[in-house]
Amino acid sequence: MQKLKFTNYFLHTRQRPGRKDIKMEWIEKVYRFPEHQVIQDDGRKRMWGYIKEADKYLRIVVLEDNQTIHNAFFDRDFEK
Repeated sequence: MQKLKFTNYFLHTRQRPGRKDIKMEWIEKVYRFPEHQVIQDDGRKRMWGYIKEADKYLRIVVLEDNQTIHNAFFDRDFEK
């Protein structure tokens, strides 16, 4: 199992009030078992997973190296 890394941007935005409640285990769950994913033109991946405890979809953005998390937030606009 590969070890996840995080960008400085990710670490900085984790301090925002709306993102402090996002648990690292949820981020890892979406990374390991995404329900949906899209590869962007720049090679980054957007991955979504439903978080039952929050009753919301979590979106994470992974850099093109496929192991560095760049962003994570609840996506109010995601539709399956």
